[in-house]
Amino acid sequence: ASDVDLGRITELAVSPTADVVALANHRHELAIVDLETKQARTIDRSPGMRVSDLSWSPDGRWVAYSYAPHGDQSIVRVAEAASGVIRDVTAPLRFDRAPAWDPDGKYLYFLSTRDFNPVYDALQFDLSFPFAMRPFLVTLRSDIASPFVPKARAFDGSVKVPAPHEYPDSTTDVLSRSRGSSSVESKPAEAAAAPAEAPKPPPIVDIDFEGISGRVIGFPVDEGRYAQIAGAPGRALFTQFPVRGSLGHSFLKDDTHDDGTILAYDFAEQRCASLATCMSEMRLAADGHTLVYRSGYRLRAINALEPLADGDARPPVPDEVSRRSGWIDLGRVSVLVEPRDEWAQMYYEAWRLQREQFWDEAMSQVDWDVVRDRYATLLPRVRTRGELSDLFWEMQGELGTSHAYEYFGDYRRTPSYRVGLLGADLAYDERSGGYKIVHILRGDSWNRDTDSPLAEPGLRVREGEIIVGVGGHPVDREHPVEALLVNFSGREVALNLLDLEGVRRRIVVKTLRDERALRYREWVETNRKLVHERSGGRVGYVHIPDMGPAGFAEFHRGFLAEFNRGALIVDARYNRGGHVSALLLEKLSRKRVGYDIPRHGVPRPYPDESVAGPMVGIANQFAGSDGDIFSHCFRLYKLGPLVGKRTWGGVIGIWPQHPLVDGTVTTQPEFSFWFTDVGWKVENHGAEPDYDIDIAPHDYRDGKDPQMDKALALILEALDKNPVKLPSFDGRPNLAPPKLPPRT
Repeated sequence: ASDVDLGRITELAVSPTADVVALANHRHELAIVDLETKQARTIDRSPGMRVSDLSWSPDGRWVAYSYAPHGDQSIVRVAEAASGVIRDVTAPLRFDRAPAWDPDGKYLYFLSTRDFNPVYDALQFDLSFPFAMRPFLVTLRSDIASPFVPKARAFDGSVKVPAPHEYPDSTTDVLSRSRGSSSVESKPAEAAAAPAEAPKPPPIVDIDFEGISGRVIGFPVDEGRYAQIAGAPGRALFTQFPVRGSLGHSFLKDDTHDDGTILAYDFAEQRCASLATCMSEMRLAADGHTLVYRSGYRLRAINALEPLADGDARPPVPDEVSRRSGWIDLGRVSVLVEPRDEWAQMYYEAWRLQREQFWDEAMSQVDWDVVRDRYATLLPRVRTRGELSDLFWEMQGELGTSHAYEYFGDYRRTPSYRVGLLGADLAYDERSGGYKIVHILRGDSWNRDTDSPLAEPGLRVREGEIIVGVGGHPVDREHPVEALLVNFSGREVALNLLDLEGVRRRIVVKTLRDERALRYREWVETNRKLVHERSGGRVGYVHIPDMGPAGFAEFHRGFLAEFNRGALIVDARYNRGGHVSALLLEKLSRKRVGYDIPRHGVPRPYPDESVAGPMVGIANQFAGSDGDIFSHCFRLYKLGPLVGKRTWGGVIGIWPQHPLVDGTVTTQPEFSFWFTDVGWKVENHGAEPDYDIDIAPHDYRDGKDPQMDKALALILEALDKNPVKLPSFDGRPNLAPPKLPPRT
């Protein structure tokens, strides 16, 4: 047996010619394992990121893979499996990944972000690279010409080409038909009588490494968002996804997006066309033409060599599970689960994941073997899936480290009775027996999900009116509005109102499914209005709810409207964390050093979107993770004083990617933060404010915000000392020609 510790295997690829596998592990290593001798050799280690995208050459001699010399670059490498000799195929530029071999051994395909074609931002002065990636190939020998140069050939009208989109009669046809072969037309009896062809030996793949990085050729397709590439006979297949917004995406969920397209580039036809749409990932079988792709939680098998469609149009895909459609019946798969055995395996797997991926190899001096044995004694007493979750949390809690979580899992679904919401605060009215509309929440009128249904134009609902009936049923103390709105979430419902003049009327509204976005919007706009009023419009206000896409969007929604007021309050209270703090701090750190002066219009600051005057930050004990980092760095960058309470204190990041057998996700604290001023001490401590100000329960009751009061006092004092005003812009250049001396 091998004495090599293989670690946590993250990828595995089987040699096409021998009982040998290449594997990558969580330690960024690449290993070759001989299954006959049970010997393993570690042949490479990627410093920046994990080795990924393992791909064997057709003859089993070479393994291509993605290697990261740094954390912000990756290249394609090739290793000779027998000798372990490693050669670089591409030179470091940005990200080269997903190598795949041409079945004939002439080319190595890969994806690369080397098209620097910037796009102007639609909201602010900025450029970004939302596409950047394209499929490329490299010729493996110096005598191989580019496949994108058309070759002259005679027209042969005798070849009958199958009609595009013609669905064969069986999965056997789908998976065995070769492009352009007459087997599509053959009768079953004729096929049975035909002698079986001996399998062709794989081509010998020789590689000229000298100058290989100079033989990279781009596919003649547009740059975009590509994810996978594969080589089929005479074709290259790649998946492409549209650029879309990031709101609503969570890396903790199985958030596959089924808006991808499988494209096939045909070298003989010199064109690219779609093979399938509405997919998320694909796999090409070893036979080179059986292509299986995923769409949601379904799998479909198609022929990778079917004739290309004309244009982008493709016929509708039959939805039924059948040999004709290619959809695979996963419903026939069943397993017998013994909960106790499964839970024990999950427990030890969760323990191993922490051992292998916790950021500190010494486990912060916690004896992890002792922890395993201590909590394992409770496994026989676990009776429910919920108790197993408790065991996970207690075991991982022994690390005393943030971000050691457990989510999801095989829980029985409980009945859900969603309550429709009206976006209003109600109070029981003794006199009428109904419910008074005390306050109608206001958000964005252009977004029905973030505004009160009672504020819909034309309804003319006013605060103080009374709801006396819902859906034809009267309300009273025992039957409140909320009880009558059970199962009316997101649905239309009739309300009977008693208006301020005592007149009854009936309206129809569509209830909200969730009020949180609406209540958040009103809270932010109320704070902004308060800051504007108390500063005379001199101070702007921005709140950052998290450090993900939603927080990035909310920051810019506020910042781009507020930065020019002269001073800015940056509120990070209740920040749920994420990963974009550096982007926001970069924007806030801009120092205004000049102006762009037009003849018409107003001066614009340089750099654009920079704050001219002082800033004050606010944080509290409910800001954490990247909210901790942002709050600490707000002070570290000397952007201004920080007001509030010490933050949560959890700055060790996670990368959930190993679900347990029942779908449970456990997280391992993998990425610890160290700062130049306090070292490791933000973890388990938090960011310290310059002014420790709390909000007491009676402040909440009375609608007071001492933290905001202190922030306003500090920023107004700073403005009084150093008022922000435009320069006079005197001393404009005089470019009149000098007077010449009189002629003599």
